[in-house]
Amino acid sequence: MQREATAVWNGGLKSGKGTVTGASGAFKQLGYSFRTRFENEPGTNPEELIAAAHAGCFSMALSAQLEKNGFPADAIRTVAKVNLEQKDGGWAITRVDLDLNARVPNVTEDKFRELANAAKAGCPVSKLLNAEITLNARLNK
Repeated sequence: MQREATAVWNGGLKSGKGTVTGASGAFKQLGYSFRTRFENEPGTNPEELIAAAHAGCFSMALSAQLEKNGFPADAIRTVAKVNLEQKDGGWAITRVDLDLNARVPNVTEDKFRELANAAKAGCPVSKLLNAEITLNARLNK
């Protein structure tokens, strides 16, 4: 299975602008620029897109872990925070913090944490990232 997205960039680093488009059509020509990435101008950036991918992937992986173990979730909400920092003379994604809130009937706190950590380790996006990945997991009953 292969997924595809296209990025187009025009101009220099600070004065230029780009767009990203997903081949599925789910997003088309999302604008991004130096200012949306480093200066908090409204718009997306590569790290936000990675955060969205990681939050979605992890949530699905956790759903699968829970269901496989007899604890289907009522709700899973994950916020992924991608940390972009200067490192070794350049920029690097150094850490992703996953903040999880889930409502899962009949599961113990220990089992929930075990399955959440298994989902964190098994999520394909987690495996891709060469960064520390933290998990703050809360079970709401």
